[in-house]
Amino acid sequence: MGLFGSRRNNTTTALALINSKPETTIGSNTRFVGSLTSEGNVRIDGSMEGDIEVLGNLIVGESGRVIATIKAQKVHVSGAVKGEIIAVEQLEISPTGKVWGDITTAALHIEPGGLFRGQSTMTTNVDEPLLLEAPRVGKEQASSLL
Repeated sequence: MGLFGSRRNNTTTALALINSKPETTIGSNTRFVGSLTSEGNVRIDGSMEGDIEVLGNLIVGESGRVIATIKAQKVHVSGAVKGEIIAVEQLEISPTGKVWGDITTAALHIEPGGLFRGQSTMTTNVDEPLLLEAPRVGKEQASSLL
């Protein structure tokens, strides 16, 4: 076992979700208040309050505590998030993840044990919902049905 240890935890699944390494990490002993914008990937293990806009992907680690409005391509939550989340491609909530707030995403995945409280809106390429209409019944057919 090295200086930093070699234990593996749920971050393995988060890293599988996000193929490239995070460019920016807010460590577990860090508290950040304000607006965070990044063109790359971001990982939050500490606490963050404010607005987060990431052109890449966002991981909220198990020790992460976030109160923010979030916009990113993919969002993986293993910690706690309170606020609105817009995940353009996918939102994944792990067994230790908790989300309170409204979400908008194309794909939602909540693993057993994960918590989501709020309203969800699914984005899609289809502009209008496909509605099934009841077959139109003519007057002659309607009288024979009665």
